[in-house]
Amino acid sequence: MKNIIKYVIISLLLAVIISFTILSIKYSPTYVYRLVRLNIGDVYDYKYFENRIINTNDSTFYFPKKLDEDYVESLFIDEINNSGCSTFDEWAEKSKTTALIFIRRDTILYEKYFNGFERDSYFHSMSMAKSFISTLIGFAIQDGLITSINDPITKYIPELEERDIRFEKITIRDVLMMRSGIKYYEGYFPGTSVHLPWHDEAIAYYHPEVRKLLLEEVEVGNEPGKTFQYNNYNTDYLGLIIERATKKNVSEYLEEKLWTQIDTEFDALFCLDSKKSGFELMSSMLVARAIDYAKFGRLFLNNGNWNGKQVVSKDWVSKSTLEDKSIPRKYYPNYMASGINRVFYKYQWWGHTNSDSTYNFFASGNLGQSIYVIPHEDIIIVHCGNSNVLYNSQDLWHIERLIKYKDFHHLITHKGVKAGIEEFRLKRKGNPHSYPINEKTINTKGYAYLNSGKIEEAILLFLLNVELFPTSSNVYDSLAEAYMMKGDNQKAISNYQKSLELNSNNLNAKKMINELTRKSP
Repeated sequence: MKNIIKYVIISLLLAVIISFTILSIKYSPTYVYRLVRLNIGDVYDYKYFENRIINTNDSTFYFPKKLDEDYVESLFIDEINNSGCSTFDEWAEKSKTTALIFIRRDTILYEKYFNGFERDSYFHSMSMAKSFISTLIGFAIQDGLITSINDPITKYIPELEERDIRFEKITIRDVLMMRSGIKYYEGYFPGTSVHLPWHDEAIAYYHPEVRKLLLEEVEVGNEPGKTFQYNNYNTDYLGLIIERATKKNVSEYLEEKLWTQIDTEFDALFCLDSKKSGFELMSSMLVARAIDYAKFGRLFLNNGNWNGKQVVSKDWVSKSTLEDKSIPRKYYPNYMASGINRVFYKYQWWGHTNSDSTYNFFASGNLGQSIYVIPHEDIIIVHCGNSNVLYNSQDLWHIERLIKYKDFHHLITHKGVKAGIEEFRLKRKGNPHSYPINEKTINTKGYAYLNSGKIEEAILLFLLNVELFPTSSNVYDSLAEAYMMKGDNQKAISNYQKSLELNSNNLNAKKMINELTRKSP
């Protein structure tokens, strides 16, 4: 038995050594070292990379402050409930939030830092960097250095066409929209979220010669414009185009066209693949202060205008943040949804559409980085963190709804669920439009109570949804789930059946009816 164990251990060690040797030959020993040393990326990774400094100017813009901390923290009550926490501070600690800034009408209502971070700490942008790189493309078009986003990328990187003629079909627009068809392998160790060593996200993040990788190794996988795939090589190619078109490195161009134009308070950093290569890690390695991220959000909230100066064209801001409705939804992954409440992607920005034709847009990065802009409310929210567990940029969409439906949110938060619903009904009596609400807001709030074990409160909220939106299949499905968790299988079955009547394609309802029927006496 001991010999077998010894043999297995030796075999595993040999397999690891052989794998690392192959990776070292294919990608370089530096890649393997970074992969082992840094492992899963976090917000401290920038400390291990060479960088360029992006200088600010001598003028600093300061947002005025009129703090309303209780109000802002109340907007996170459903996040707190969902997480099982009892207070905002507990949620901030467990979610590994590092910064939260809330700005309305150019005034800071909330600015706090957590988990050892301070105002002047560096905050790793992760994929928020993509929105900055996209903006530099807009500047290069303004400067006449790039003709159009309809240019093929081979106009600026002709070597690609020599290697594979299919690159000629890929336009700058395709790359901006994550619809380039560039091959991008995604693979994880079984049962984990840990990238396999040959996962392209790891390669693009840790490779010491990304420019060479783009020119010589990255391949075309599918026809451009046909499918959406979130792919870091797209942003890297944008950076390479900026280098070629401007004859400057990306940090220099960013400093000149953006950082010094929006009166940032602090210098920033852009990490490099290596000192020798000197190529910025375009998709994720911009490092700045949270308050200066808010200024980038302010620039786009104000349609590219900074205190009277048109820094980036209004047309570019609009094209970057408004949904392209000509793209069929079937080309997007299922998680981006469809219908009146859906997620969209545009020029390296994410967006949300609402049922009333308003929209929100945001720069988003791994581990909780967000610059979230709500144009119709004149609001900017910056969140930074070091975890995906209890926070996601999508959560701010619900917070936007709580801001919009502030009367309902106030009643539930300050009066409690039962009393709040009763007063809500009274206030709407005779004039339902005086206290507006939508199905999604109630449903999300209901699940927050359900996930925190407050089943009776969840049932009351789901019953209200049934009352207000009786033709929606989803409201009955949610109510059925709450009854099931309460142990009332008959009411659960009844509501699942009603949900199925309204939507015969509700596979979950079919499944749950069968399971509950088998359990019932």
